[in-house]
Amino acid sequence: MKKYFSLLLLLTITLIGNAQSDTSESEPTAKTQRAVEPKVKVFPNPATNVVNVLGLRNTEKADIIISDIYGNTVSSHQWAIRRNALNIPIATLRPGAYIIRVHSDEQQVRTKFYKQ
Repeated sequence: MKKYFSLLLLLTITLIGNAQSDTSESEPTAKTQRAVEPKVKVFPNPATNVVNVLGLRNTEKADIIISDIYGNTVSSHQWAIRRNALNIPIATLRPGAYIIRVHSDEQQVRTKFYKQ
């Protein structure tokens, strides 16, 4: 009788374990729900006169905001993105670290660069 009870207990534990692993696999996780954004590349970095941003989505109207590391807006433009790239003139900026934010209906990107 003890053998049957042990076997029944082992079988029950196995079935419960399989049922729990099946439900956890069928539930979507945060990783599977997130869309994969293309990698945005900024070059040259550090830059002197122009900074290039590649990997953006084409759009007719994008807000481009350049901020210093303290969050103060130093430059703001509204441009069309063509050929998945932007060329942003930065000759008037002082040397230091900056953040570029690109906001459009298609995407929101935030990346940093350094001005020499």
